[in-house]
Amino acid sequence: MNIFRHSAVIGTIGIGMGLVCLIGEIDLSVGSMLAFVSGFSVVIFNITGNIFLTLLFSLAFGAFCGLVNGFFVGVIRMPAFIVTLATMLIYRSFVQYFCQHLAKNLIGGGSSVYRMDSKLPAYQTLYNFGNGKALTVPIVGIVMLLIVVLLTYVTTSTKFGKKIYAIGSNIKGAEMAGINVDLMTVMVFVICGLLVGVASFLWIAMNGSSDPATTGKSYEMYAIASAVLGGISMSGGKGRTLGILFGAMSYTVIDKIIVALKMDSLINDAIKGIILLLVILIQIIGPQLRRKLHKGV
Repeated sequence: MNIFRHSAVIGTIGIGMGLVCLIGEIDLSVGSMLAFVSGFSVVIFNITGNIFLTLLFSLAFGAFCGLVNGFFVGVIRMPAFIVTLATMLIYRSFVQYFCQHLAKNLIGGGSSVYRMDSKLPAYQTLYNFGNGKALTVPIVGIVMLLIVVLLTYVTTSTKFGKKIYAIGSNIKGAEMAGINVDLMTVMVFVICGLLVGVASFLWIAMNGSSDPATTGKSYEMYAIASAVLGGISMSGGKGRTLGILFGAMSYTVIDKIIVALKMDSLINDAIKGIILLLVILIQIIGPQLRRKLHKGV
C-alpha cells in the first residue's frame, strides 16, 4: 500500500506521457509543469481556501500548459523534443521567479517554498484526502487507479484511442485515412497536461507544499521510464496504458530496494537509467531477433 501511494503522482503523469509516446512524440516538460501547476495551485488555495476551486484550477492550468506544448507541436509542427525542452525551462523558471516576487501571504509565509496556509479550515480536509486511506488503500492510489482504468478504456475501446494508435503507427497513413493529426496531437498534449494537473493536486494534498526548485525534478525521466517499462514503444503505436501502472510501481519498488540494501542514494538515478537503457535495448533487439529466428525457420 505504501508503494501504491508513492506511485500515485508519477503513475498519473506516466499515463499522460504514455499517450504522448503512443503518437510517437515526447514531453520533457512534465516535471517542471508539475512544479509550476502545483505551486500556483497552492496560491489559489491560500487565496480562496476552497478545495474545489483549487482542483478546478489545477486541471485548467495543467490543460493550458499542455495546450501550449500541443499548439507548437501539432499546429506549428515544431519538434516535440525542442518545444518541450524549452517549456521545461520556462515553466521551472516562472515558478521559481514568482515564488520570490509574490506576497508572502500568497505563498504561505515562506521565502522559497509554496506552502498551504494550515490555518485555513479546508487545509486539514485536503491534507487528510492526500494522506488518508479507504479500507487500507491510499485514496491517492485509488485516484490513480481510476485514471488508469478510464484511459485504458479510452485507448482500447473508443475511436479516439484507435486514432492515437493509428497516428503512432503510421502518421501518413492516418492523414490519408482522414484523421486530423494536428488536432489529435494537440488533444493528446492537452490530456497529458490535464493529468499533470491531477498529479499537482495530489502532490499538494499529500505534502501541503510545493518546492519550485525540487518538485518534479527528473520526473520527465521517471514518467518516460514508467511508460517504457509498462510496454509503451517510444516509436509510437504500440503498448497498453494499463502497463504504465506496473511500470510506475516498478520504479517505486526499485527505490525501496535501494533503501533496503542501504546503498548510496547518489547511485539511485544511475541504476534507474541503466534499467531504462536495458528495457529500450530489449524493445529494439527483441523484434530483430524474432525476425531472424523466423527467417531461420
